[in-house]
Amino acid sequence: MAKNETLSKAKNAKKDEFYTQYEDIQEELNHYEKHFQGQTILCNCDDPFESNFCKFFLRNFNYLGLKRLICTSYGTSPIVGRQMSLFDDQDEPVVCGQGYVMDISAVPMANGRGVSDVDIEALLRSKRRGVKKLKGDGDFRSEECIAYLKQADIVVTNPPFSLFREYVAQLIEYGKKFLIIGSKNAITYKEIFPLIQQNKVWLGYGFRKDDAYFRIPPERAAGYASGVYNPDTGLVHFRNCTWYTNLDHAKRHEELILYRRYYGHEEDYPRYANYDAINVDKVTDIPCDYFEEIGVPITYLDKHNPGQFEIIGASRWLGRPMSEIAPKGSYVAGGVRFYLPEPLDKANETSDNLLTDETRRDGATVACTTELSSGGAKYKRLYDRIIIRRKM
Repeated sequence: MAKNETLSKAKNAKKDEFYTQYEDIQEELNHYEKHFQGQTILCNCDDPFESNFCKFFLRNFNYLGLKRLICTSYGTSPIVGRQMSLFDDQDEPVVCGQGYVMDISAVPMANGRGVSDVDIEALLRSKRRGVKKLKGDGDFRSEECIAYLKQADIVVTNPPFSLFREYVAQLIEYGKKFLIIGSKNAITYKEIFPLIQQNKVWLGYGFRKDDAYFRIPPERAAGYASGVYNPDTGLVHFRNCTWYTNLDHAKRHEELILYRRYYGHEEDYPRYANYDAINVDKVTDIPCDYFEEIGVPITYLDKHNPGQFEIIGASRWLGRPMSEIAPKGSYVAGGVRFYLPEPLDKANETSDNLLTDETRRDGATVACTTELSSGGAKYKRLYDRIIIRRKM
């Protein structure tokens, strides 16, 4: 049992070692500048010396008017000390296997105009660097890391995907503002979706064209599907990642322009067999003249405006079991989803509907096709849907 637990931890550790590119951090955080003035920022899942989150806030500390920057590292970080040799407040070398915290309240500028990489390196090497050892390994769930969390105003980081539920729960428990990276599949987690529905969490701007690239240590590169890991760049490529936040931004108030009509085109909007709502496969096809419940793919949340639509629920919890509706063999069995009457020769769903529970950040190849039962299926099982209703 202990061996299996160790193997599981090792597997999760590999999946969680993804380092965000500076350009992606900058592109997203540029939309939230007004929130940072006079605030204490915490990056509690980052190597404080080589994390690009830490680097971004050090470089923009004065521009953003930060009050304080706190960065903590986890003891098993494989990139500690790779780019520069650093020392803690006891003048002992910073090494892998030890948790550290960097706590900074000022970033001096050599030229008086902006913070350069030279300024950052000088600060990290100076007595004012504020770097010290943690008593533990830097786990965000530890008491000493929670103590730093309590002092923070905004948390910005790329947390471990395997601990995403627990990580968000902690942020909510302590009432923190945050901007973090996570899998789009997290939208359908029973711990996350209610927060989105209650307007406590929403999506950020996201990665350009949904293409997210993360750096990984070379020794962690084995096992990725072809085309996911690029040995020339040292980057892995995922299309199922996004930013989650509770910081307001302009995009979530942009009105979705609707031009399609339901009445007179009812055949284009079939109703689910196990829930009273019409199905819309593409966000652009949401009708402008329909004010009842509508089922849309979870990709809709990228464009959700809480002033224009309310979120009613999701297919995982709203769908009626098909066993109560249709005979066995006429539908694909599985977890609760919405079903539509469909002939077998119907074309597969469009790409807007192909984000599945099995799409994983580790790069494993997963088939994403519409589920049809064999032997004369009568009902097609759809992937996750969100039920929305337009506000008057």
